Amino acid sequence: MTNVNPYLIFNGTCEAAFLFYKSIFGGDFVYMGRFGDMPPSDDPNCPPPSADEANRIMHVSLPIGGDTILMGSDSTSQSGDVKMGDNISISINTHSRSEADRLFNGLSVGGFVVMPMQSTFWGAYFGMFKDQFGINWMVNFDENPQK
Repeated sequence: MTNVNPYLIFNGTCEAAFLFYKSIFGGDFVYMGRFGDMPPSDDPNCPPPSADEANRIMHVSLPIGGDTILMGSDSTSQSGDVKMGDNISISINTHSRSEADRLFNGLSVGGFVVMPMQSTFWGAYFGMFKDQFGINWMVNFDENPQK
C-alpha cells in the first residue's frame, strides 16, 4: 500500500505559503526544516547553502485531511528557480524499501533521474526523477518513521 501526496516547490515563499495553508486547513506541521539545518556534505557538487538560502525551507509537511499530506520546499541556486508546471511533484510514500525501489525503477524508465534512491540524513530512503512524460516524482520510504 502506498500514499500519494502533492509536493509543491517555491522560489523562496514556501514558509509564507504553508503558514497560509495552515491557517486554512488547521493542524500542525509534521516537520519543517531549513536548508541551513542540513549537515555538511563531502560532495564538492553539493556546496553548503548561501547565507540567503540557509533560511529557505528544505522540507515541510502539513496533514490536510484523511491520509493526505501537503508537502513543500523552496528552490535554491543549485536547483534553480522553478516555473509553473515544474513546481509540483507527486510524492509516493511506501511501506518498504523494496517497494520504493520497484516503483522508482519502474516509473523512471525513459525519464531523467534527479536523485537516485539513497538513504538520507533525515532518516528516509528517498529519490526523485522526471518520468518520460515530464511528470516530477518523489519516492520515499521512512526508515525511521516519526510517531
